[in-house]
Amino acid sequence: MTARAGREPPGPEAAVPECYGDACITCSDTAVEVTIVRVLADGLAVVDTGQGEEEVSVALVQAGVGDTILVHAKEAIAVVGR
Repeated sequence: MTARAGREPPGPEAAVPECYGDACITCSDTAVEVTIVRVLADGLAVVDTGQGEEEVSVALVQAGVGDTILVHAKEAIAVVGR
């Protein structure tokens, strides 16, 4: 069962990815820019999504506190601003 089971995905008019069930902003179908608030152990970081804080993996990028990263499926895939 997916996090969106029983719900329609957001249409093209949705400016910000929405949460569905247990899914979070950074698990949406679209990569989103977030800012790193804290770096944790084991390649993880706490990020500010603009709607709250979430924990994501930063294992694939070299980024630190204050950096803006592009996240898809809870995985940072690029650093887009420092």
